[in-house]
Amino acid sequence: MPQTQEIQAVRNKTGYFFALASVCALISAACVAIPMFVIRPFRPQGARELEIALTVRHAGPWLAGVCVAVVLLVVFLLWKAARIGARIALVCLLVLAFASVSFTHVNIFEKMFHPYDSPSFESAYEAKVDSDDKVLAVRVGQEARAYPIRTMGYHHIVNDTIGGVPIAVTYCTLCHTGLVWSRVVDGQLLHFRLAGINNGNALLRDEQTSSIWQQSTGEAIFGLLKGQQLKLVRSNELTFALWKSEEPHGQVLKSDPPYAAEYDPKDWEKHVARTTTVVDTTRSGIGPHQLMLGVAVAGQSKAYPIEAILAAKLIQDRVGSLPLIVVVGPDGASIRVFEGTLENRPLTFARSADDQGISDIDTASVWNFQGCAVEGSLTGRCLAEIDAHKDYWFDWMNHHPESAVFKN
Repeated sequence: MPQTQEIQAVRNKTGYFFALASVCALISAACVAIPMFVIRPFRPQGARELEIALTVRHAGPWLAGVCVAVVLLVVFLLWKAARIGARIALVCLLVLAFASVSFTHVNIFEKMFHPYDSPSFESAYEAKVDSDDKVLAVRVGQEARAYPIRTMGYHHIVNDTIGGVPIAVTYCTLCHTGLVWSRVVDGQLLHFRLAGINNGNALLRDEQTSSIWQQSTGEAIFGLLKGQQLKLVRSNELTFALWKSEEPHGQVLKSDPPYAAEYDPKDWEKHVARTTTVVDTTRSGIGPHQLMLGVAVAGQSKAYPIEAILAAKLIQDRVGSLPLIVVVGPDGASIRVFEGTLENRPLTFARSADDQGISDIDTASVWNFQGCAVEGSLTGRCLAEIDAHKDYWFDWMNHHPESAVFKN
């Protein structure tokens, strides 16, 4: 009799317990659904919306875990008193909660684009890279390495150390942006993972603090390190042939065999240029996939259309108060930017007679693509290189809304 009364008492509270279990199961599912809905390609993300989604994803594992515990408790309390239909419903709620808590521990972006955790390298002459393929070139001290963009476009991030400097080599094909960042922040060594997408640009997550970083800017936008800025490490996007001629003893990132078949095709840029963008550029009068070379110095920024650069081969210009030159390499495809002065002395440049370099009108010295004078009175002197990187207009405009644009 007492047992019957106990069962009846539980049945009287069945509705309450079912409601509690249902809410917990839905909360568990929301911990997965909200970040997946917000942090995804081809969908605009507002700053507040992204903050909420990242907060939910960060709290998801423990919040969903608590919800699973509650659903388990409800199952334990109701199972004996529950009829067959109620038991089926309880099992369904439990499965939903367990599945959700499992998915909160899964980085879906790394399932789509597997990380390259142990990068390996080979010599420039062993590398099976097409001569006209682009590489992200990095030199630190006496070490030089090239990271093929078709490889980087799949992995997105390679954590590496070069010349004793820990670096994160990053590439986002949706916005055509390759940047190299130092992995040390306030003395702490960070290891980065792919964390999602924000208005067409990749998000990075460091394993040490779970902070989220914007790939295009190197700024932490969420987490313990929010507001911190990664230090840029200079890199150049060059054709492999040109890089190999400059760095014959350099090393090249090898393909990761299990995923080599997934690497971007040779014409990947044509495919990306047809994708949807979520940043509206109509008011600027420039197409979202207009490929730019972006330069930012001393709080000023300017975007140079790649087509205009390749057509001119040499552009002498100014960003803010800084004179600069934008130079196309002897391969007709690689680009570098240098200060247009030498020891505060402004120089005027023109393409050399053989069209393989540049010369300054002031001293008739001839300069190579590394920015160094190889003939004339200034032989051995070198111009200071300026950081510049390619970027689709929608992404550059989004992160540099006040940017000037070079006109032919």
